[in-house]
Amino acid sequence: MAPLFLSVAQLQHTFCPLSTRGSHLAHLQGSQARSVPCTRLSRAVSRQQTVVRAVSEAEVMSNGTTNGDGASIEPDRLAGTRPSTKTVHGGERAGRPRVSDSLTTPIVQTATYTFQDTAELIAYQEGRYGSYEYGRYGNPTTRACEEKIRELEGAEDCLVSSSGMNAATTMLLALVPAGGHIVTTTDCYRRTRQFIQTVLPKMGISATVIDPADLGALERALEEHNVSLFFSESPTNPYLRCVDVPRIKQLCEPKGAVVVVDSTFATPINQQAIALGADLVIHSATKYLAGHNDVLAGAIAGKAELVAAVRAMHNVLGGTIDPHASYLLLRGMKTLDLRVERQNKTALEVARRLEAHPLVTRVHYPGLESHPDHAIAVAQMTGYGGVVSFEIDGDLWRTAKFIDSVKLPYIAPSLGGVESLIEQPTVISYWDQGAEKRAQVGIKDNLIRFSCGIESMEDIWADFEQAFKLI
Repeated sequence: MAPLFLSVAQLQHTFCPLSTRGSHLAHLQGSQARSVPCTRLSRAVSRQQTVVRAVSEAEVMSNGTTNGDGASIEPDRLAGTRPSTKTVHGGERAGRPRVSDSLTTPIVQTATYTFQDTAELIAYQEGRYGSYEYGRYGNPTTRACEEKIRELEGAEDCLVSSSGMNAATTMLLALVPAGGHIVTTTDCYRRTRQFIQTVLPKMGISATVIDPADLGALERALEEHNVSLFFSESPTNPYLRCVDVPRIKQLCEPKGAVVVVDSTFATPINQQAIALGADLVIHSATKYLAGHNDVLAGAIAGKAELVAAVRAMHNVLGGTIDPHASYLLLRGMKTLDLRVERQNKTALEVARRLEAHPLVTRVHYPGLESHPDHAIAVAQMTGYGGVVSFEIDGDLWRTAKFIDSVKLPYIAPSLGGVESLIEQPTVISYWDQGAEKRAQVGIKDNLIRFSCGIESMEDIWADFEQAFKLI
């Protein structure tokens, strides 16, 4: 089939990452569309006639000319140049066609963006022409990811970056001033705690650490300090504690403290943190959002002015996600609802059976009535996630034997993917800490964290049962 080149303006329905149709962000960088050539098939031709060459935008807008064979006309701009020049510019310099009929979002694998002339560049700099300038400041594939997460979270804007830790640390650096004070919770990801305790103090930033349920401690901190920000996971890692987001918002808002919730364990499928009152929501998109254990990514969504402040810091620090990783994240999110629904059901049933098992002393799962924050989880969540933490009746080595005896899950960090993963936090995350330090942060030697994949629940349980018999 021979291609007919049309501009975006000539097509009623076409994909264009820079299009303004239906966008509430038409004023933002990269949201406006230049007239770009798109390919559409028009008539049947022989296989020998299907070679397509690039056509310039000016030519498409003037007459959309093709030659008699249906191939697009390209000015011979490289006439007389040597092979080394042609290998760089041949077939590309005149303009790159965009395939309007592509079902999937294209991977825009570029580090920088070009301008037709100085006038166009000045128009961009003055906000009269929307495009992208440099890969660290934005990318059409990544922007599609950001829009999807924004819509899932009901946010005003979203920034996707290279990892969840990048999202969290960039947010803290952007929103907490030197000499500021934050409030966070005891149960959290180790590297987040490490950043708060060892890096932020270098800038004079202090922190009050409270139990997730101790709202009285939050009130005191708000009275005694000029608190810039409250930050907590919900559910937390690894004990799956849940914070009362609406009540925290009520306490923080009069004091001008920003409320940030890390909703990685919940996902926007199970919990709408912004609707509950959070100003910003963070995700390690590596986990459930991407869902296949094959990409690192982070996301922060919420109020536009706060995301803009984080984006400005992000543009300075870097931490940019690769366009191909953005594509993997975008693809993974298409099945997010299906995966999370399956993982919710599996985890709840596994948690119930573990709670009844004689070799298990305690199960940590917010969907169980025995969980200390069950009432909060019921009020805030529609599902309780795919992670179950539980304690074996035994010491470090009996617990390790159980992990070594299971056959289905992989022994690995991370969570939220299609494969089940199992870990002993003492070994995989805190082995460099002594028993005393582990006790200070609540990490028990007999604790196991299990992340449900999408395998059969009965197969998972049968595997657990054979492992229990071996210990």
